[in-house]
Amino acid sequence: MRSGGGSTNTSSGVARTVGFWLGLVLFVGLLLVPPPVSMHEAARDCFAEKLPADIVAILSEWEQPQAPPGSEVYQQAEAAAVAGRARIMMGAAAVTALVACWWISVAIPIPATSLLPLLLFPIFGVLPIKQAALPYANSNVFLFMGGFIIALGVERWGLHRRIALHIVRIIGTGRTTIVLGFMIATAVLSMWISNTATTMMMLPIGLAVIAAMPELEEETGPKQGGNFAAALMLGIAYSASIGGVATPIGTPPNISFRGQLALLYPAAPEISFGQWLLMFLPLVCVFLPVAWLVLVRVTCRVGMGRFHAGRAVVREQVKRLGRMRGPEIAMLVVFAATALLWMLRSIPIAETNYGWAAVFERWLSPADGTPHRFQAEFINDATVAVGMAVLLFLIPAGRDEAGKRQPLMNWETAQRLPWGILLLFGGGFAIAAGLRESGLSDWCGRVFVGLGISEPLPLVAGTSTLMTFLTEITSNTATTEVMLPIVAKAGEALGSNPLLLMLPATISASCAFMLPVATPPNAIVFGSGRVEMGRMVRTGLILNLVGVLLVTAVIYLIVRPLLAIDPQVLPTWALSAKPG
Repeated sequence: MRSGGGSTNTSSGVARTVGFWLGLVLFVGLLLVPPPVSMHEAARDCFAEKLPADIVAILSEWEQPQAPPGSEVYQQAEAAAVAGRARIMMGAAAVTALVACWWISVAIPIPATSLLPLLLFPIFGVLPIKQAALPYANSNVFLFMGGFIIALGVERWGLHRRIALHIVRIIGTGRTTIVLGFMIATAVLSMWISNTATTMMMLPIGLAVIAAMPELEEETGPKQGGNFAAALMLGIAYSASIGGVATPIGTPPNISFRGQLALLYPAAPEISFGQWLLMFLPLVCVFLPVAWLVLVRVTCRVGMGRFHAGRAVVREQVKRLGRMRGPEIAMLVVFAATALLWMLRSIPIAETNYGWAAVFERWLSPADGTPHRFQAEFINDATVAVGMAVLLFLIPAGRDEAGKRQPLMNWETAQRLPWGILLLFGGGFAIAAGLRESGLSDWCGRVFVGLGISEPLPLVAGTSTLMTFLTEITSNTATTEVMLPIVAKAGEALGSNPLLLMLPATISASCAFMLPVATPPNAIVFGSGRVEMGRMVRTGLILNLVGVLLVTAVIYLIVRPLLAIDPQVLPTWALSAKPG
């Protein structure tokens, strides 16, 4: 790995250069090329209510405001109005193509690219600056911010390390069960902490176990020792990606989905934290043991028997942690309280919601039945995340090394927030708003319908396959931001519930396992030097295909009945979502 660093950097530089110029060529080309006829037809349908006002404005500009409908002048004005709307669609397409190319190739830093919609959408008439700026303050941006501050608090006091080590110790220290223990610990942590941070935390523990390899090689031979090391490293990477799909905050594509759904379909019912867990925790519970079996029985073939050095390493690591200190206990309480507040905020059963927000609303309502100013829908998971994050700055955590009082969280630690990811979310939400308001997403949906695929099952499987393999070479968050509005409108154009394609696209974006560049966890464990490229590709290909099957099955067997999705019926909240 180290010896290949120069080659990797060179190829990365070439990709950046190609992406930079490709983005510019597509940007300029789409601005210069006339809109296709199908785009004019889409503009006429999407903006049927706005075109009369556009026509009046054009006739006034031509100094013929009294031209009657049906006259030649009126028809020319109508054609000009439609052409103007189509050109706005092309402007939105040009900006989206530029942003997508620069995001995928990292031609310039991703956070800088994420600011382009704020600059270019107003220039090309896609969105006024106030509307272009609003998505950067989407509540899901603050959900991620609050959740990450809580995760930083967990890391600051070492709680994540204690949780991981105890899970590994409970699972056991057999050679295959060590791998399983690490995978379960990593997956559990990745539900709440970023998969990158989880992998970075678990990697040194795993390497410490591998460092006891002389004992393992004496018992089984060098080849078996290498298989164990590869299985352990890959298990950490893969379980970090798998575990993140279980919660709405576990991985950035999940947060992207929540923001995109709210932007594209404001009337759509929110998928609560508890509902998300009910839908996708079963996926993790099945996918994780399947991935473990593939690793220890198919691609790495780890031998049976116990690994006594592994037990000693884990016991020594637990011993070093000592007893739980006051700040660690307080952090555990905050962490558990946050999880419970997320899960229990909304519990709709039949006609009544038993979540704490709805109960609070009913408790505050006056006895005479008049509505109270507070309503349960005024708050969401972002409210909980921000509230608990602020609480961390208020809870005392004893004194620091200098003898000064300190809270559970300080600003020095909070500054480690991945601010660039917040801008990436904002840029993605702005792209979604631009695609919707310009009508471009509707046109993309019509093109998708033209492919002739109408059966729901092939659509779900095809969407899952496309996103799984596309994110092998592209940023999963950036790709999700670009693709979700398109697949949503495709589902809408097919007369189906948009969630039927949006959810598999979101989950599959986190299921790329083949290449080191696919996800940060893959890159981190590949950098350990314990994993061969061929082994990662072989294992990843199997898990990619397994992921497509499992995601498709979960969507059909769990998500559809839980959300009452009818593949053949377009819900009313999607019918009401019109551009403008």
